[in-house]
Amino acid sequence: MSSQVNSREEEEVAPLQRPPSPPLHTTFAARGLHAQNFPAHKPRDLRIPSPQAITHVAWSCDGKRLAGVGIDKITRIWTPETSMESRAATHFSGGHSDDVDYISWNPTHPELFCTSSQKDRRIVFWDARQSRHTQQITLKISPVQTNYSPDGRALIFTSAGHQLFFLTYGKDGDAAKAQWHLSDKDGSIVASTAMFNHIGDGIILTHHSEHSVRVMDYPTLTLRESPAAHVGGCVAVALDPRGRYLASGGYDSIVNMFDLSEWICVRTISTCENAINALSFSYDGEYLAIANTGPYIDICATETGAPLHRVPALAPSPTVTWHPSKYVFAYCGQTKLWEGGPPPVAVISLFGGGI
Repeated sequence: MSSQVNSREEEEVAPLQRPPSPPLHTTFAARGLHAQNFPAHKPRDLRIPSPQAITHVAWSCDGKRLAGVGIDKITRIWTPETSMESRAATHFSGGHSDDVDYISWNPTHPELFCTSSQKDRRIVFWDARQSRHTQQITLKISPVQTNYSPDGRALIFTSAGHQLFFLTYGKDGDAAKAQWHLSDKDGSIVASTAMFNHIGDGIILTHHSEHSVRVMDYPTLTLRESPAAHVGGCVAVALDPRGRYLASGGYDSIVNMFDLSEWICVRTISTCENAINALSFSYDGEYLAIANTGPYIDICATETGAPLHRVPALAPSPTVTWHPSKYVFAYCGQTKLWEGGPPPVAVISLFGGGI
């Protein structure tokens, strides 16, 4: 019994440490903005009995749907404004022969999305208006993370071997129907995560054992920038929707904010006590959510780096993602097994107002 108590005490979330006050001209009040009252909200948690974790969640481009994957071969999609109960989810199955790891929504169409699985080595494309998948691509490698281009006609993905690959959408020869095709780029570029910029003429790469962030032209893949970012490896990046900043997170528990016009680090956020897992900017770019290996999500102000609120989580989250038009974000994970306690459960959570 005592070991259970000690373990629970160790999991208590430390309060946010307040840094010195930022320059006055960068504050919300000085810029005529109303700061969100995040402490007024509480997390809304959905527990799903499962021996495995929900590994990824993502919003559709219109924000009406939230998808979660990870616990089995099924992709679950909720309409949060209606219900986030387990039985309210729409299930999409039949595209994978093993557990689904990751989901990405097409940024140009709120019904289109793709899922990937490392175990069955497939990327499957779906239309939410029909139950059966629209296309299934079997690969020779295990896809880990996928990301659409802004026009929805290219898909970048990284493999379990930290290689970079591309899919492109179009007609092949005399084919009557446009489909996704594996690009002839050979996977010689190493990357753990990859994403397109807002225009689609560049990609941003990180590698778990490299201290820098790489920025390359697309489709030429010419290296443009490589700013030093982290001591122990860079594992997460996010782009400010306004195009001002690139945030990077690493094993060193630090988040760096780069000015995209000069590619210099303009501020460092060091509120987290754990390695960074994922980063996400709010739809207006004013707030940054930070997921890490601890049981909490930190919210910081973009322009000052000031910590605003620490959201307690039921489990460490591998991802965090803001709603595309509201101050709400989703995250996920799996609770720990406590001695003498209930079995672990998969968790998907929402935090914020408006839904």
